[in-house]
Parts: sequence; C-alpha cells; structure tokens
Amino acid sequence: MAKGITAKEPHKLEIRQHNAITTARYEMSAIEMDISFFLLSKLRADDKPGTKYQISVRELQEVTGRQWHHGQFLEATSALRSREYVFEDNKTVLQVGLLASALHRKGEGLIELEISENIRPYLIDLKNNFTSFQLQAAFMLPSKWAKRIYQIASQWKDIGETKIYSIDDLKVILHLKDPKNKEKEQYSSISLFKKNVLDIAVEQINKFTDLRISYVLTKRGRVFTHIRFYVNKQTIQQLPLAFELPTDDVRKQNARTILDDLNIIEEKLVNRILYDENLLNKLFQFNYKLKTDKIKATSNPGGLFLKIAGLV
Repeated sequence: MAKGITAKEPHKLEIRQHNAITTARYEMSAIEMDISFFLLSKLRADDKPGTKYQISVRELQEVTGRQWHHGQFLEATSALRSREYVFEDNKTVLQVGLLASALHRKGEGLIELEISENIRPYLIDLKNNFTSFQLQAAFMLPSKWAKRIYQIASQWKDIGETKIYSIDDLKVILHLKDPKNKEKEQYSSISLFKKNVLDIAVEQINKFTDLRISYVLTKRGRVFTHIRFYVNKQTIQQLPLAFELPTDDVRKQNARTILDDLNIIEEKLVNRILYDENLLNKLFQFNYKLKTDKIKATSNPGGLFLKIAGLV
C-alpha cells in the first residue's frame, strides 16, 4: 500500500539525507524539488524495496501554497526519472536517477512514486553521515538555489561554519557549471553570482528557515576563488506547518503568514480572504509570482494584490 502523511504524524517533520546527496551534482526545477522533498519526508528505514509512496497533489499544493497544473506534474515526474544524481569518488562515478516509476491516477489527484534501488542506500542508510532539515523550510524557499544552499548549510549547523568551498565546486553542486566545461557557465561574473544566487539565497534562508547564514568570499590574487558559509540556528518567525492539523487549516496558516508579509492585517479583510476559496487561490498565485519575480511590486505589493483580487 502506498504511504502518505496522516494527521497523526508530528508537525516537525524532517527530511534526512545522506551527505553524499547534499553535495551531489544535480539540477531540479522548483516543482521537482517540492515533489522530491515530499517524497523524502515519507521514507522510513524499514521500508522494503519496491515500496510505493503516495503523494496527494492537493496536499502538496496546500502545504506549499503553490499551484501546479496536471501537465507540470507529468513533466516534473518525467524529469525526475531522467535527471541524474552523480556520485564520484577516487574509484567510481555513479549516475543514478531518483525515481524508478511514477504512476499518475487520473481524476484522483494522486501520484504513486517508486525510488530507484541504487539510490536507496543514500536515502535510507543514514548511519553517522546525514543532513536533517525541516520540511517547512524546504517548501518555503522560493529559489531553487536557496533550497540547495540550505541543504548544504544544514549539514554544518552544529559546527557553525561550513568547510571552505572553491567557488567552482559550489557552482558545480548548484548545477551552474559543468565540471568538464562542455556547457556554458552561468553567472560567470562574481557580481552576478552574488546578486542572483548567493544574496537571494541568504535572504530567503534567513527569513524562512531555522538557520541564519552569511558568507565570506576569499581571493587568490585579485580573483575571488573560495567561499565559506557561517551558520547559526534561529527561532523560526514563520508559523510552523502543523501536519497534525487538516490541510485546510495548514493552508490558512500559510495564508495568514503571506498576508502579514503583505501588511494586510485588517481582520475583516483577512477573514474575507481566508474563507473564500477563490481569493485564497489568488493569494497563493500572487505570492508565488511575487517571490519568483514574475510580478514586480517594490513599493506596495499588498495594495497590488488587493487590486488584482478585486478587493479595492
């Protein structure tokens, strides 16, 4: 039987990943990451090979506050079957996909996923070498690079600082640079790399997660070549995702957080939005577009949402 999140499971749900996966080179879109994080949260050490893990499309959309259509889910699971994790040591290079199969149940809003057996040891056999991070944070981070850097920072959260990475190695992990230089490097300028990747990741991680991070770049000669992240734990200011609550309540918690960020606090207006399904959908769609720069609203994003929603 496929596994799913039940109301009895604790709200401080954690994903645990073998460190080899944290530092592996792979590329995912935001929806692929959300599916992967949701899948990883369901894995248990005593799962048998061939176990099918059930994902409810509606539940995934409720807890993330992001709306995806059926075609996007099909594309995402197809990509997850074909895209590679690459693990390399002195003797071997392992190329493996995350999923062995993905079954979409038409009209039911359910997806059943089976992981590849070759990757199972990295996911299940944690032993003394793993990274743990809260599912809430993984979902709340809009930037895919913020999600990846958060994974890396979580690996070092009990130490306070990461190892020193070469910028080239970090770009390889983030899939911004081909280790064999066959593909064009993204953000080759250090100023663009800082602006579009590092600074956005730091801002989002500090706002949405249990970590507060910063970084220092170091030079060799006149060129920045290395980076170290400094990692501290912090109390999360956002409302936690209460997995013991019905998904409708979780969705309203997320919506309240978004409304607070938009400075929409008048209680009558807030309640009107929270208890109108159409307005809730518009709110989550607006927030996603705002976080991904598909909507520009630097001065008064709350006012813009109210205008788009027909509330002013």
